Amino acid sequence: MAAMDTISALLFRPPPSLLVNVMTVVSSVVVAVIGLSEARGTAHLQYSKFWNANNSATKSSNPEKFKISSRSGMLLLYAPAALAGAVSFWIFPNDDLRILLLKSALTLHFVKRNFEVLFIHKYSGKMALDSALIISLSYFSSTALMIYAQELSRTLPEPSIDLKFIGISLFLIGIIGNFYHHYILSQTRKKGETGYKIPKGGLFCVVICPHYLFEITVYFGFALISQTIYSLCFAIATAMYLGGRSYATRKWYLSKFEDFPQHIKALVPFVF
Repeated sequence: MAAMDTISALLFRPPPSLLVNVMTVVSSVVVAVIGLSEARGTAHLQYSKFWNANNSATKSSNPEKFKISSRSGMLLLYAPAALAGAVSFWIFPNDDLRILLLKSALTLHFVKRNFEVLFIHKYSGKMALDSALIISLSYFSSTALMIYAQELSRTLPEPSIDLKFIGISLFLIGIIGNFYHHYILSQTRKKGETGYKIPKGGLFCVVICPHYLFEITVYFGFALISQTIYSLCFAIATAMYLGGRSYATRKWYLSKFEDFPQHIKALVPFVF
């Protein structure tokens, strides 16, 4: 009973929508399972350092996956979610502060990601089209469902503990930290270079994926702004996916660079 009281103080109760409630479970489980596969090395979504990764089953059943340029693939990842956020201002044109903050934060995040794709990132490989479509669908559906769940929750009693301004603070920390470390990554290569180097600067001195750490911070910012069960579950699943991807990335660096510093963790400084 005490646990339920705590949950009701922090979160809206589930909205009257079968779609939202089913997708809360389905999308979160799928994203978390993909993260476990990344950590175990049994399967990788094929982009960035793992753009050409394949397991034996894939090689035998589908040796030539269709691949697109990394820039095009990254735009495919983020553009639909940015569009979903922008269109939501027209679909749900109400003055509720919480949903306005959520729509603004989601749209800003994905507009920023598209800006980085076009003007910050440097590319050396390609991206498997099926991986790009999976990630794009996840970003698009989660953005749309976060906003839809928030709209449905407007008629429900507000949680007694208001966390939306803490959520905005987390979101701002996350989006600034994410952008800063993406910029550092872009500076590891000189013009014309395509190979990978060990990144230096910022939190790269203690973890190999600080950009993922700050992206997780962004998603928990969304969850606290929203205070819906869907947003919280998806933030947890995102942390599991990016945690698995970070673990795999650290293993990749260890395999490629003999001088990779052993004290550098995957995602959480001094811990993991």
